[in-house]
This record gives sequence, structure tokens and C-alpha cells, in this order.
Amino acid sequence: MTDALTEEEMRRWVAWKRAADSVWDAVVAAIGAATGLSAPDFSVLTRVAEEGGGSLRQQRLADELGWERSRLSRQLERMEQRGLISRSGSRTEWLVELTPDGAAAARHARAAHADAVRATLLRAAPEDAAAFWRTIEQLSS
Repeated sequence: MTDALTEEEMRRWVAWKRAADSVWDAVVAAIGAATGLSAPDFSVLTRVAEEGGGSLRQQRLADELGWERSRLSRQLERMEQRGLISRSGSRTEWLVELTPDGAAAARHARAAHADAVRATLLRAAPEDAAAFWRTIEQLSS
């Protein structure tokens, strides 16, 4: 068994979590303020728009999001009721499609997302931004 984190390691871990949470919270708030979409709404709409060009098989969407089928199904039901998506097909193979309102919401949300990411993360780079981003890319792979 390894030892617990040192005080400095714990400080860095907590700083990392707070920074990630702060950026995420700011991005979600900006999207919500601009469009009224929740983070799950945004995730679904952008995946369908970007990965499927406006339509995507429900199972592929679940795989892309890493969500359980029941969670995705409930989310899609709410979005369908609000006119953001439509579903067609059979119980074994649903196709999720953006409605015109859903496509418009995705476009507006992507713009709000981009502005928020730039304001909270990309402009807040350390002195050696290249080294910072190399580290982030290593951690994400």
C-alpha cells in the first residue's frame, strides 16, 4: 500500500479539482444564461450535431456520452417534450434527430460555450502556456 498524499500533493490535487470545477461551472452557467439549456441538454445536442450531422443512433449517442441507456432515455424524453429533438425507429434502434429548434439551440449554445471557455480557461494561461497544455494533453490521453 502506498502512503497518503503529502500536504503539498493534497494542496495540488485540491487546486486541480477546484480549477476544473470552476471552469466547468462557469461554462455551464454561460450556456444556461444564453440558451436555457442544461449541461446534459448541451451534451446531447452537440453530440448529435457534431457526431451525427443532425441525427444519430441512440445507442451510439449513449456510447459517445458514456451514459446508461436509462439515463439517456429519460433525458431524451424531456428534450423531445421541449421540441429540441425527435426520435424515430423501433424500441431496439432509435434514431435521435435535432429539430430546427434543437439545431438553433445547439448553435447558440456552442457560441456561448466558446466564449466561456475562452474567458475562463484559455485566457488564464500560465507563463509557460505550451508546457501547461502539453501536460493537460498528456493527462487526457
